[in-house]
Amino acid sequence: MTGLDLTRGQILAFRRRVGALDQRLASGASSLRRVAWAGLQDSVPRAALLSIHARVREASPAVWAHESLVQVWGPRFSAYVVPEQDRAVFTVGRLPVDPVRRQFAEGLADRLEGFLDGRRLSYRDAGQALGVDPNQLRYAAPTGRVLLRWEGAGRPQVWTVARPDTDPDEARLELARRYLHVFAPGTLQGFEKWAGLASGHAGPTFDALGDSLVPVRTPLGQGWILAQDEQDLRQPPTEPAVARLLPSGDTYYLLWGADRRLLVSDPARQAQLWTSRVWPGALLVDGEIVGIWRRAAHTVTITLWTGLPANSRQAVEAEAAALPLPDLDRAITVRWDD
Repeated sequence: MTGLDLTRGQILAFRRRVGALDQRLASGASSLRRVAWAGLQDSVPRAALLSIHARVREASPAVWAHESLVQVWGPRFSAYVVPEQDRAVFTVGRLPVDPVRRQFAEGLADRLEGFLDGRRLSYRDAGQALGVDPNQLRYAAPTGRVLLRWEGAGRPQVWTVARPDTDPDEARLELARRYLHVFAPGTLQGFEKWAGLASGHAGPTFDALGDSLVPVRTPLGQGWILAQDEQDLRQPPTEPAVARLLPSGDTYYLLWGADRRLLVSDPARQAQLWTSRVWPGALLVDGEIVGIWRRAAHTVTITLWTGLPANSRQAVEAEAAALPLPDLDRAITVRWDD
C-alpha cells in the first residue's frame, strides 16, 4: 500500500469536524442522524444523551428518545441509539455470514416474535419464558427485527418489528463506509473490533468497496479512507471547541489497541481512560483529551492530566452545568481532582 501521508493533527481535526465536536449543530432530526452516523453507544445510562448534548444545541433530557431514533443491540451487541432509517445498517449489517449462526439468529427472532405477539416485555421475562439466558436475546438483534427500550434504570424492554428490506451484504458495506468516515483512517482489524465481526470477515467487505477507498499512511501505519473524504482531510483544521464532556463509550474515543495511541500517547493515561471495567468520560479541551470525568448524582469529578488556565476551567464547569440530565434535583457542581 502507498498513498497519502496524514498527520495526527489532520486526522483528529477531521474526526472532530465529522463528529460535530468543534461546533454544535442546530437541533432537529437531520442533526441527530449526523451525530449518530456511526451509532451512539448507550450501554452506560444516558451515554447517548450526553453524546448528543456534546454535539447538538438545546439537547433536552428526552432527545435520545426522539421519534427519528431507536435503540438496538448494535455493534459488539452493545446497546446503541441509531437513526430509525439506518436501523438495517447497524443490525442486518452484522448478520452472521456463517449459515448456522445466521439460522440461529433468525430462529431466535422467530421464537421471540411468536411469544411476544405484538407485546413489549422485559428482556429477562422474555428470555425466561423462551427458556434461554435473557442476554442470549441479543443474538437475534442482527436480524433487524428486535428493538429495545432501556431507560438507564431497570431492565430493557424488547419487542419485534418488521424485517428491514435491506440486503445484508449492502448493509455491511454501508456499515464499513460509516466506520471509515467517522474513524478515518480505518483498518480491517479496527472495523472488525468496532463492529464486533469475526476475524477475517472485514477483508471481503473492504475488497468490495474497491475504488471508493484510498490508502493512506498515518503515524500508526497504513490505513484506508473513503475517497470522498480525501479533500476534507487535506483541509486546515477548524477552531476546536474550548471544552466538551464526552460520556463513557463516546464515538470519539471508541477505539482499541494501537488506535488509542493517536488520541492518548501515554500508556498510564490510556489505562485511566480505557479501563478494564466501565470507562470514565473523556474531557476534551481545545481539541485534546486532557483528563477524565465521572459523575455521582449532582457532583462531576474531573481528573486532569495537565494544568488548565482559568478560562478553560470555567468553560468545563459551564459544560458540566449544562448537562441535560433528567434525574437531578439540584445544580451540578464540579470537583477538580488535580
